[in-house]
Amino acid sequence: MCVRRIEVAGVMVAIHGIETSAALYSCRVTDLGYRFRDGNLLAQALTHASVHAEHDNERLEFLGDATLNLLVTEVLYARVPALSEGVMTEIKAAVVSRRTLAESARELGLDALATIGKGLQGRALPVSVLANLYEGVLGAIYLDGGLEPAREFVARTLSRAIADAERELGQANPKQRLQHLAQARWATLPSYELVETRGDAHARAFLMRARLGERVFPSAWGRTRKEAESWAAHEALLLLGDEAQGSVP
Repeated sequence: MCVRRIEVAGVMVAIHGIETSAALYSCRVTDLGYRFRDGNLLAQALTHASVHAEHDNERLEFLGDATLNLLVTEVLYARVPALSEGVMTEIKAAVVSRRTLAESARELGLDALATIGKGLQGRALPVSVLANLYEGVLGAIYLDGGLEPAREFVARTLSRAIADAERELGQANPKQRLQHLAQARWATLPSYELVETRGDAHARAFLMRARLGERVFPSAWGRTRKEAESWAAHEALLLLGDEAQGSVP
């Protein structure tokens, strides 16, 4: 039988609580690029809450989420000095989204290593669970080795996602940026509503506002509907950027 295990400080550690030894080593697993000193941390990081185990990965996921936000922000601040705070906020939201983290988790093979409950077995793991595993492993790396190994892990696993988001959002217009942000954060698309028109047919002005679900944002004027929508998206991005920084209650 193929036992799922990974190398921890030169010792093979079973992921599913199965006692193993070098003699049972019959499978190779994806190399995380980090050698754990404490194998229990890795086992906990890969134990989803659906198992209802005493030590699942929820606390490590919480720590990993905070660590991830810090490290991605650090990368963006250092490598993209020309971007505004608002655009950096949008790029970060795309990079740390569940979809992006789930893709990285699959590439790392975390879905094959995870300990999951019966309700999740026998089918592809949901995006939320895969993202949870990524953040749990990152939190475990931070506890086991500190910030530098965590930084290296993020750089190795998310550098392509950062570059893609930078390319797409750094040059995008406000409507494109709001669309990317809405999809990354809430898996939805913005819509635009006409609030008011003024002026004659040859010199008309349009007042538009953006909407995300039930939430509406400040309206903005434009000489055409398209221009007004662009300014309305800009207003929404400004407000969302302020909220992300904690300056709006």
